[in-house]
Amino acid sequence: MVTFSNIFSISAFVLLTSVLACVLWQRQRKHLPPGPRGWPVIGNFLDIPKAYAWKTFAKWGIEWGDIMSITVFGQTTVVLNSPNLAFALLDKKGARYSDRPRLPVVGEIMGLEYSLGMHHYNSRWKHLRKLFAQAIGTRASLLSMSGHLEYEAFRFLRCTMLSPGTLAQQVKRYIGTSMLRITYGYRVEDENDQMFNDIDRTLDSITLALAPGTYLADFFPVLTKVPAWFPGAGWKRKAQICRTDFITMRELPFQYARQHIHAGTLESCFVSGMLEDNNDPEHDAVIAEAAFSMYTGGFETSVATILAFFLAMMCFPEVQKKAQDEIDSVIGNDRLPSLADLDQLPYVTALFWEVLRWHAVLPLGATHRLTADDVHMGYLIPEGTMVVANIWAMLRDPRLYTSPEIFNPDRFIPSGGSEPEYDPRRIGFGFGRRICPGMQLAELSLCLTMGMVLSIFNISKPIVNGKVVEPPMQSSANIVSHPLPFECDIQPRSAKAAALVSDAFEDHTRSV
Repeated sequence: MVTFSNIFSISAFVLLTSVLACVLWQRQRKHLPPGPRGWPVIGNFLDIPKAYAWKTFAKWGIEWGDIMSITVFGQTTVVLNSPNLAFALLDKKGARYSDRPRLPVVGEIMGLEYSLGMHHYNSRWKHLRKLFAQAIGTRASLLSMSGHLEYEAFRFLRCTMLSPGTLAQQVKRYIGTSMLRITYGYRVEDENDQMFNDIDRTLDSITLALAPGTYLADFFPVLTKVPAWFPGAGWKRKAQICRTDFITMRELPFQYARQHIHAGTLESCFVSGMLEDNNDPEHDAVIAEAAFSMYTGGFETSVATILAFFLAMMCFPEVQKKAQDEIDSVIGNDRLPSLADLDQLPYVTALFWEVLRWHAVLPLGATHRLTADDVHMGYLIPEGTMVVANIWAMLRDPRLYTSPEIFNPDRFIPSGGSEPEYDPRRIGFGFGRRICPGMQLAELSLCLTMGMVLSIFNISKPIVNGKVVEPPMQSSANIVSHPLPFECDIQPRSAKAAALVSDAFEDHTRSV
């Protein structure tokens, strides 16, 4: 029987619990870095926008400082808006700042926690990093892949020349085929290649899964206890299907490489040296995880960077012309640039750096997780805190870059006694022990792509019915930020340039 006494007792309990939660929340808040006040229990849930959070964090940073904190449903996140603070915490205190947050759906149910980027900071992660360092950690090891990279670049130039209106599709295919080849030694020759198309679809699933807020259970892990058959648990069934797809994506190309290494027909690639003389199934599993991480880790970011490059060249023709003049002076017009030429092309290298700065492909980087309490600048940062480096804000910080909204590669070239501005690679590739293990590969391959494209093509804004079509200058709000879809006019610089692409592709095809 419900009585007034029962109702009073329940109400008193709820009130007391709420007051206690409020007191504890306020007490914890006093010791954290400053930030927007928020509400008891939900914290700053209503303050954080669903899109472009990095811009909001940058605005808050003006008010609260370069280190600030927010709390959502009891989970504290510290946001760093300057590279000095990022190095002080994520680099110098890497032993406690190098873990990744737990993602019950994406990480555990889907199985992505075994990829290097999402792997927890432990001995297996260190083993994976060591494999990366051995395979692609030196310039010499990367130059051994030059033939593969150049061939795929030739093919990209040829496809773009034949079908310039499908740029985004061509870029995606170029990066995918390049990554398959340098990772597994697998050559994609047919547009209907089954392995490539299956992996491409799986990568799309990964991109969707990693979108912020896709799975509520990643924020409220108790929801993972709901059975897959339960009404409304379709997300769990979908996650289990994705897990099967991810395993297939990891195992299928790896088994291809394993079979060809036994047959002696596998060309040099990321996994070839690891697989030779290895008969340990456990080591095989680690190699498969490393290769999966190699492929997935660099795909979306490389696609976004190349598209940002085309957008920049279209919008800043004076930069395009200056890079082309350098290429013509150093390389001439009788051949295409190669990896060996990059040291002779400082402006093209600076152009890559400026693309990296101007368009942050990972605006908030990858979240770090604190594994032990820390005190910094008098603030207590408790164990379990998520730490986010606002890469977008750092790369557009006027304290580091003059007129940061302007695309200007010259900022990185010393001139007239002036020092180059802050190296954006120190920001764009992450911090501490979690810095991108493929950064050298990314720089070489993307610089090569940019140099080849500019040696062959002129890129400009399209003209329709006598009017110039202006591109959108915004970026997507995804975890990997792409330029919004745009059209551009891509034309060979000359008949000789067009012939050079076809000849280079055919010559390389005959030689492999």
